[in-house]
Amino acid sequence: MSLKEKLAQFDASRNRPPEVVAVIRRGIAQVRESGAAGLRIGEPAPDFELPNQRGETVRLSDRLSRGPVVLSFYRGVW
Repeated sequence: MSLKEKLAQFDASRNRPPEVVAVIRRGIAQVRESGAAGLRIGEPAPDFELPNQRGETVRLSDRLSRGPVVLSFYRGVW
């Protein structure tokens, strides 16, 4: 089974109400239409600065100068 098929199967198993699915699909469509849908595989990320968990400013280019970088974004609260 391909990853795409596994993800579709997992998504179907979540039993979300139709109104929730509709909201999610509208949000995805809005992001795609805005052109801000993210990066494609192999496309370099633009340089940016963000605060880390300690409130210190971190610049992507500074981290990349030391080696590969893994970005993880959390939505919501802990």
